[in-house]
Amino acid sequence: MLFNSVDFGIFLPILFCLYWFIPFKSIRAQNLLIVFASYFFYGWWDWRFLLLIFFSTVVDYSIGISLPKFKDNRTKKILLCISILINLSFLGFFKYYNFFLDNFIAAFSFFGYEMNSKTLNIVLPVGISFYTFQTLSYTIDVYKGILKPTSNFIAFSGFVSFFPQLVAGPIERATSLLPQFYKKRIFNENDAIQGLYLILWGLFKKIVIADSCAVYTNEIFSNYENMNSISLLLGAIYFAFQIYGDFSGYSDIAIGTSKLFGFNLMKNFEFPYFSRDIAEFWRRWHISLSTWFRDYLYIPLGGSKGSTILSIRNIFLIFLISGFWHGANWTFIIWGTLNALYFIPLFLNKRNRKNLNIVAENRKFPNFFELLSMLTTFLFVIIGWIFFRADNVSIAINYIKNLFLLNIENGFQYLSTERYTPELLLLIFGFIIIEWHSRKKEHPFFGNWKYLKIILILFGIILFGVYSNVTEFIYFKF
Repeated sequence: MLFNSVDFGIFLPILFCLYWFIPFKSIRAQNLLIVFASYFFYGWWDWRFLLLIFFSTVVDYSIGISLPKFKDNRTKKILLCISILINLSFLGFFKYYNFFLDNFIAAFSFFGYEMNSKTLNIVLPVGISFYTFQTLSYTIDVYKGILKPTSNFIAFSGFVSFFPQLVAGPIERATSLLPQFYKKRIFNENDAIQGLYLILWGLFKKIVIADSCAVYTNEIFSNYENMNSISLLLGAIYFAFQIYGDFSGYSDIAIGTSKLFGFNLMKNFEFPYFSRDIAEFWRRWHISLSTWFRDYLYIPLGGSKGSTILSIRNIFLIFLISGFWHGANWTFIIWGTLNALYFIPLFLNKRNRKNLNIVAENRKFPNFFELLSMLTTFLFVIIGWIFFRADNVSIAINYIKNLFLLNIENGFQYLSTERYTPELLLLIFGFIIIEWHSRKKEHPFFGNWKYLKIILILFGIILFGVYSNVTEFIYFKF
C-alpha cells in the first residue's frame, strides 16, 4: 500500500478512528490494532511477505528472551550469531542470490570455463533491508546489555512491523521505538496537527517534486547518448531532487503518520543539499542508516581509534557495505566507493567534523565561501547519483563522459521541447527557497504565514502533482 495512493487515503482515517475511539483503550488493544493494521498494510503488496516478517519476528523475539538465561559469553555469542546468520541469510537470498550467481558464472567464463545455470525469479520482499536491520539492532543491544529483552510478543511484533516506517524507514532502534509500545498513548492534538503538516509536506515532496523530476530523469537517462552536456547535467540534477523528494518525502509521511498514533520516530534527513562537505552530507542524509552502520559496524571494527591505515579500511568498508545494502548491482558498489574517496581526504586532514552546525545559522543568506562549498559538494553528490541511477556501470561512465565533453549544441534541449520543464525548474527553485527558509524547523508550516503556506502547498499538489501513474517510492526496491 503506497502512501500516495487512494488505498492509503482510505486506510489511514479508518485506522485513526478505530485507534482512538475503540471502547477499550488499553495498551494491549492499541498494540494489537497496530500489529493487525501493519500486517494488513504490508500484506497489501503480497500476503507471502507476511510469512517472512513473522518468522523474523519469532526468531529475534525468541533469541532475545533466551540471551539473559545463559551466563557464559560463548553461548550468548552463538545465539547472537544465529540471529545474524538467519536474518542476513534471508536478506542475502532474496536480494543478492542472482547477483552472486551471475558474477560467479562470469568469473569462470573469464578463465575459459562455461557454466550453465539459471537465475531464479525471486520477488524481493518490500522493506526487507529495513526491518532486517531493525530486528538486528534489538538482538545486538540485548546481547550487549544495552536493552532488556521484552516478554511482550505483541509489543515486539509492533516494533518490527510498525507500518509507517516498515518499508522504507527510518530504521528505528529498539531502544527508542520498542519502549513506546509499553506506554499507553493518549491523543495529543498538537502532535496530530504537526503530524498532518509533515504528511502534507511529504506528499508535496513526493507527488510534485519527485514524481515530476522522475519524468525527465527517465527520459534523459534512457536517451543519454543523444543528449548534450546541458541536458545531461539537468538529468543528474533532476535525479538528485527526485531521490531526495521521494525518500525524504516518505520519511516525512512516516514520521507524521506515527505522530497521529502517539509515536515519535527519529529524523531521517536534515537538509542534506545544504551541506558544505561530503562528511556533513552523510550526517544529514539517511541518518538512520548512517548511524546504524556507525554504531553496529564502524565502531565495533575500531572506528578511527586505531592506526590511519585501519581507520581508512573501516571507512572504505562502511561505504562499500552501504552501497551494497542499496542493491545487488556494481553501480551501487562504485557509488559507495566514490563516496569513500570523497570522505577520506577530509578524514586525513581532520576536517570531517568541521561543519557540525547548520549553514548560515544566524544569518538569512550564506556567505560566498559557504555557497561555493555547498555547490561543490552538490556537484560531487550528483556525480555519485549518476552511478546510483544508471542501470549498469557502462551507462554511468558514458553518461559522465558525455557530460564533461561540454557539448552545448542545441542549447537547452529539454527547456525548448518539453512542455513542463520551465515550470519544473521554477518548482525546484521554489522548493530550495522553502527548504532554506525552514532549515531550522521540522517542516515549513510555522510562523504567522503558516496557513498561507498550507494553501499554497495544497494548490501546488493539485496543480503540479503527477497523478497519471501512481509511482512507488524509490527505496521500496532496497
